[in-house]
Amino acid sequence: MTLLPILRGMFPVLRFLPAERDAETRQARKTMDIIGRQLIKDSKTALNAAKQSSMGKDTLRRRDLLTLLIKANMTTDQSHSQPMGDEEVLAQVPTFLVAGHETTSVGTTWALYVLTQHPRIQDKLRTELLTVPTDNPTMDELNALPYLDAVVREVMRVHAPVPSTLRVAAQDDAIPLEKPVKDKDGNSHQYIRVTKGQTIFVPILAINRSVEVWGNDATEFRPERWETIPEAASSIPGVWANLLTFMGGPRGCIGYRFSLVEMKALLFTLVRAFEFQLAVPPGEIKSKSSIVQRPVLISDPDGKNQMPLFVKHYQRS
Repeated sequence: MTLLPILRGMFPVLRFLPAERDAETRQARKTMDIIGRQLIKDSKTALNAAKQSSMGKDTLRRRDLLTLLIKANMTTDQSHSQPMGDEEVLAQVPTFLVAGHETTSVGTTWALYVLTQHPRIQDKLRTELLTVPTDNPTMDELNALPYLDAVVREVMRVHAPVPSTLRVAAQDDAIPLEKPVKDKDGNSHQYIRVTKGQTIFVPILAINRSVEVWGNDATEFRPERWETIPEAASSIPGVWANLLTFMGGPRGCIGYRFSLVEMKALLFTLVRAFEFQLAVPPGEIKSKSSIVQRPVLISDPDGKNQMPLFVKHYQRS
């Protein structure tokens, strides 16, 4: 991360200045747009063909996310404001291609890390997972495992894959504050004014680990806290689990449910079959943020993202 993109994000007037990777980013976006438009065209063609057939559009068996989204937009039982235009659907393609894969893999990596640091939790989770009589559980069976759910919630709280994000004000507005703040001149303010086009930084990880919300052990990994969450957490406007991990409102993560069940499926398979230990001292691991929060080794700062683990096959008694 270089200084110029940060400055362009904070001060819209500077966005005319060229940055090092602008050309590469534009080309990548152009490629994704070409692919996305073709996918949308193919899905619409298939849906229209199914609709005109004697058996109707419900005979179309394609279940990919893009087709389902377009199919929902083409239904007539919704208000005029609900359907998304092609450009809005197209804007979700980078989410499908990039965000869903990267965040789930990073989240699972941090889950394995915390399980190595808490052997009791790893054993307790494995005991619950082994109560399931199949190696291929359904989504409903995964979601019915309370301790697996608590572990995933706590990983998403303490090690949110995306530690922060940005939002751009669509119009002039004022953000009300729970508590008044004082500016550098000592003046007290009950709200913060924002102007159209201004970028707002949302500190996801800081809010997820807030002592005021989660208590004095807010930075500790403790799945049992989800048995009774603090009253202060109920005010967090996230789309899931009283957290900002997947953000909130109409701009919340479009695929958070899929991401969660995918992570549960990965942990179900891995923890049932293997025991995990960290292969380096815990102090060797640190996080490096570049959109997502990846693990790196302090002793190898120029190396790739890595989480060295000892993996041992679990022998059932």
